Amino acid sequence: VRAWERGVLHGITLYARRSTSYSHIDPEACREMFIREGLVEGELDDAHAKTMPFFQHNCKLMAEIERLEHKIRRPDVLVDAALIHAFYDAQIPREVTDVRAFEAWRKQAEQKQPRLLYLEREQLMRHEAAGVTSDNFPSSLMVLGQKLNLSYVHQPGEADDGVTLTVPLAMLNQVPVNRCEWLVPGLLEEKVVALLKSVPPKHRHRLLPIGDSAAAFMEHIASNKLSIDEPLLKALQRFVEDRVQLKLPLESFRTENLNSHCLMNFRVVDPHGRVLGQSRNLSELRVRFKDQVAAAFGAAQMASPMSEGLSKAAPAKNTDASASSASAKAGNRKESSAGTTELPGFTSWSFGELPELLEVKIAGKTMLGFPALHDDGNSVSLRAFDTEEEAARVHRKGLGRLFALKLAAQVKAIEKLPGLRDLTLQFMPYGSEAELKAQLVTATLDRTCLLDPLPTDAATFAQRVRDSKPRITLVAQELMRLVALTIAEHAALNKKLLGIKGFPEALADMQTHVAKLMPKNFLVAISYERLVHCARYLKAGSVRIDKLRTNPARDAQLMAEVKSLQQAFEREWLAKAKASVVDPQLEEFRWLLEELRVSLFAQELKTPVPVSVKRLQKIWDSRPR
Repeated sequence: VRAWERGVLHGITLYARRSTSYSHIDPEACREMFIREGLVEGELDDAHAKTMPFFQHNCKLMAEIERLEHKIRRPDVLVDAALIHAFYDAQIPREVTDVRAFEAWRKQAEQKQPRLLYLEREQLMRHEAAGVTSDNFPSSLMVLGQKLNLSYVHQPGEADDGVTLTVPLAMLNQVPVNRCEWLVPGLLEEKVVALLKSVPPKHRHRLLPIGDSAAAFMEHIASNKLSIDEPLLKALQRFVEDRVQLKLPLESFRTENLNSHCLMNFRVVDPHGRVLGQSRNLSELRVRFKDQVAAAFGAAQMASPMSEGLSKAAPAKNTDASASSASAKAGNRKESSAGTTELPGFTSWSFGELPELLEVKIAGKTMLGFPALHDDGNSVSLRAFDTEEEAARVHRKGLGRLFALKLAAQVKAIEKLPGLRDLTLQFMPYGSEAELKAQLVTATLDRTCLLDPLPTDAATFAQRVRDSKPRITLVAQELMRLVALTIAEHAALNKKLLGIKGFPEALADMQTHVAKLMPKNFLVAISYERLVHCARYLKAGSVRIDKLRTNPARDAQLMAEVKSLQQAFEREWLAKAKASVVDPQLEEFRWLLEELRVSLFAQELKTPVPVSVKRLQKIWDSRPR
């Protein structure tokens, strides 16, 4: 311990501020400050601290227990500083007042007792917290082979209170949403208790005591009766219904009332570890960084042995239009010692079997991507994408292009089918002749070549080509018939809509409905299975107009019933679209709404499945979220 000294002789100041040892002035105070500030509070300078193994051990142990306090959200696990002070005070002799004296004593004392000054975990933890461990608070979450760091903070009200998952920018879309709803085992039970307390009284009364019900739910998880890959609320809904023998709507859980630490916090970082943003709303982060994520994976370099094999299989020579296209792409291709961003220039399946996953390098870090064939116009290229859904969407178009190149003669035959010129005139409100031909080819190949399961190697691709050839012309003709019928019904409905301007609400409803049902690219936007029903949906609109004039009150009532379901559907549809999430069950429900309109407004046209407002409401309420 040092102090400032001033020297005065006969009133004359010899020196105003000189450093001197304070131990010869007040040794007890020096000893107290050395133990309290140096050893207990860890204020020793680095040079001395590095030479004291016991000090590094004790500091590390205290830091671990402080981290445990953040994890279990209890600030009372680590003992008071006074108890740590008492430990050192009991071991260190009274004459030790500074670092120099302490080091001289320690070296001799540790020869007899090497661990004399080492604190044990039990000494640093309060007795009532002795059984507390960090086993239920993992330090990382495994996502597609990558360990993503989990950190814990107990600071209620702060942005990072609770558990935070640190996500590299390129992996933002790969984070499993459902898994993150389950947090970590050590925090899940508190979240379950809060959710169970939010259910209606008639359910909550049968769940009492809530703590026991939450413990039973946790036991279900431990015994693998529940999967943490499904939505937490869906699993909890089933558990409650089984326990109380009552149906429970999913909306009964009041998630908006949860404390912030009951939701996973996501921190997005760039390749250098800089924080780009954080939020407890993963969908919001995905929308915010959509372009940056796409750019990161767009620059991904394929680094797996499989990609090296594919690179060797890449075509060395190309002919005609495909030659210039592939050459241009090869010239623009980014290369490095790690690999390439894409393998371009394929006009046939001249590469190996398509794998389920592909190793890629992004900013020097190896990650997993999903391979897909990308439509480059006159050829296709193999690229990696960050999500299976995006890869599947791109791959379907790319595979369609590869079939079109292989079936070039059949494609030309489609473009010259008899009756196509007359259909072009009907198609004018939707696009040009070239657009009609392109949509017709795409829809035909989709119906003949792109049937599940999709080919994954050269042999299955070739077999699909052989199987499709004799069917292509027939399917194209059937599609032309459907298009002509659908366009005719659409034109008839539009003409009738001009006559109901006196019913503005019904007119607005039908115009909005028809605009969504019949986009300009309806031939490719709507699957064949749905397209065959579109003419009937449009015909139902015409029948509705006929009935509207005689009974407008009934039309208004039926319209209100449809809107009660339609509005809820559209809200969720927009939310999913914003987050780039494809929900097959939501898509299925969209077409049930179309059938409901037929059932309500034009019952005589009949529906292939029984539908009613009550039936659809039940389907909507029981859907997985």
